[in-house]
Amino acid sequence: MFDGVSNFSQSTDLAFFFTLVVSIFFLVLITVLMIYFVIKYNRKRNPKATNVHHNTALEVTWTVIPTILVLIMFWLGWTGYLEQSRVPANALTIDVQAQMWKWSFKYPNGKQTDTLYVPLNKDLVLNLHSIDVNHAFYVPKFRIKKDVYPNQKRTAWFHAKEIGSYDIACAEYCGLNHSYMYNKVYVMPENEFNAWLNSPAKYPGEVLASDTVSNKSNQ
Repeated sequence: MFDGVSNFSQSTDLAFFFTLVVSIFFLVLITVLMIYFVIKYNRKRNPKATNVHHNTALEVTWTVIPTILVLIMFWLGWTGYLEQSRVPANALTIDVQAQMWKWSFKYPNGKQTDTLYVPLNKDLVLNLHSIDVNHAFYVPKFRIKKDVYPNQKRTAWFHAKEIGSYDIACAEYCGLNHSYMYNKVYVMPENEFNAWLNSPAKYPGEVLASDTVSNKSNQ
């Protein structure tokens, strides 16, 4: 049920849906009880007010159960936070630069792109920094979001579990064209990613003029 396209999808979705189900349950329960008591104890049926004495068992119950549920929500959120904070060793590091109004990505060998290309099932570390104002690196499908500030180094990590293309957005209002600050992350098989990373091509699948000349000479 909670399978997703990144390693954080399951834990994030579990915390969200647990909180959602508990909230809906208590919304319905309290609403039904409120309507029931309004009807049962309205002024016409109870013209004379009566004293209501406390019920220890009931008071303990409605204190203990919500406390346990809130602690479960806290635990789910805390474990998810710790998971996202523990950057794995030997991960591929990519420098991410935010500016009004675009993202740019630099790989360890110096290659730079305006689109994020990553290998499938490999841990990736993003070193995030802004050269102007506050931004937020957000990939909804991967369940990752990290604020990016000027003069601060911020780090996020993930590994993608499905090949495909996914949206990257800025989730912090950063000026007039904030809504246009969209890019893509493309998840590729690792062998294709490595071939692209070590080639002069800027984009995967790009045909260079030198390759065309070489192919003609070999025919």
